[in-house]
Amino acid sequence: MKQIDFENGKITDNILKAALPMLVAQILSLLYNIVDRIYIARIPDIGTTALGAVGLCFPIIVIITAFSNLFGSGGAPLFSIERGKGDHENACQIMHTSFSMLTLCSILLMLTGLIFAKPILTLFGAGRENFDYACPYLMIYLLGTFPSMVATGMNPFINAQGYATTGMISVVIGAVANLILDPIFIFAFGMGIRGAAIATVISQILSAAFVLHFLLCKAEYKVRLLHREEIRASSKYAKNIISLGTAGFIMQLTNSLVTICCNHVLSVTGGTLYISVMTIISSVRQVVETPIYAITEGSSPIISYNYGAHRYKRVKQAAVTMGIMALIYTLLAWLAIILAPEFLISIFSSDKSLLADAVPAMKLYFGAFIFMLLQYIGQTIFKSLNKKKQAIFFSLLRKVIIVIPITYLLPYAFHMGTDGVFLAEPISNIIGGSLCFLVMIISIRKELRE
Repeated sequence: MKQIDFENGKITDNILKAALPMLVAQILSLLYNIVDRIYIARIPDIGTTALGAVGLCFPIIVIITAFSNLFGSGGAPLFSIERGKGDHENACQIMHTSFSMLTLCSILLMLTGLIFAKPILTLFGAGRENFDYACPYLMIYLLGTFPSMVATGMNPFINAQGYATTGMISVVIGAVANLILDPIFIFAFGMGIRGAAIATVISQILSAAFVLHFLLCKAEYKVRLLHREEIRASSKYAKNIISLGTAGFIMQLTNSLVTICCNHVLSVTGGTLYISVMTIISSVRQVVETPIYAITEGSSPIISYNYGAHRYKRVKQAAVTMGIMALIYTLLAWLAIILAPEFLISIFSSDKSLLADAVPAMKLYFGAFIFMLLQYIGQTIFKSLNKKKQAIFFSLLRKVIIVIPITYLLPYAFHMGTDGVFLAEPISNIIGGSLCFLVMIISIRKELRE
């Protein structure tokens, strides 16, 4: 597999070589959940209710992904910085430590989820109507926790070594398998929502098998579990990985927490239908944010590598190029959301009553979407340059300090009902995104100038 040379060549070319395969991979990765929702929404008689049930499981899926990224997104930038320094031994130990922690964590998450699935779903707002669909979907999905975390958490180490196309292929394998297996298990075998979960787990196993095969046999830096005598010495790596990964972990974990809070308030102020509306809006958000994620994450190893190599001019060039590319896309996506919300919603559901409520809700939710870009850029640069404190603070600021209080304040204190829930997102984007970007500009310009 061809490797990208982060140290040489044009910055724009390097970012495109890293970002485009990642973009394809991320778009296909969405199919794990999006295709499930599209098919589930079209199950005769129960489609809308079953879709809401998957929405109740979504926070748990996000929590699993958050733990994957805690070790993957926390370890990969440190791995890239050590590669840039030319310290291959430290780079290897960082990857081994990340993989060992990920493996242990996946076992603990799976067992916890299987034991406490019912009370967790009840806590998240599952009622009699949708509990019977949410519980079997979640129980089956949890069985694939380890392959799911390997496929997500170890892919950054493939990309960090410059094998962007290989990282893309690992996701393509799982996504294509899911596309083929979903209709077979859901409709042909008549397994309904259980079939969707089984198809997803099988697809994740195939994707994880490819990732492990590459990292064990073909990559420049090969992965393995830590030996017993290495565990104590690796504690310093574990601490740094978790510290840096905490920012992304908090972002995803708080996304899950926000979804739980939104579902709770919506179930009171709007009923079960509005949980399905939020599920669709969350799905649309995943779709439109994917290219932003690909551009910023594709740029991250280039920024980290050159930062470790003390090539600060290339760090600046990569950051500016990343920002311009992401801005152009975000403006186009924002325009599409505002002008054609009906088309985006119809991808996930053909229910006309659902469409009537989802269109105004989507326009409110994405009202300040452009400010989300500022958060992405600031967080990516903080993470790439190993600025743990700033990355963690701004992750907490937008979601925990701003969104969650507003989600309860607007519907209840200001009597805005469901509109208040959907307005919390644009308000947080404006405040949190602007502050994150401004602090990043001030602090990073000063450091790189020195």
